[in-house]
Amino acid sequence: MSFRKNLFGGGEKQPAAPSVDAQEEFEGYLIKASLMKAGGEYQIAGTIEKEIDGETKTYSFIRADKFSNKDDCVAATLGKGRQIIKEQGRFLFD
Repeated sequence: MSFRKNLFGGGEKQPAAPSVDAQEEFEGYLIKASLMKAGGEYQIAGTIEKEIDGETKTYSFIRADKFSNKDDCVAATLGKGRQIIKEQGRFLFD
């Protein structure tokens, strides 16, 4: 029975935890770039974290932008995180 579950996708699989490719502190927030592989390219994905009243709040973001170079994607992801913080700032976790 387990063979059929695995064959047809019924087996329970735990998703791999995203690895952090880079992180940067910006205006009291922590931006983490956790790139996604999309074919042979890298896609912008990351989180923004901030400790508020002793609790760590997290905002996740994914964008459609894709890059063939990993370093370029990391730079763009961190830049996108900074942009989100500048635009949404204190309302980010509301």
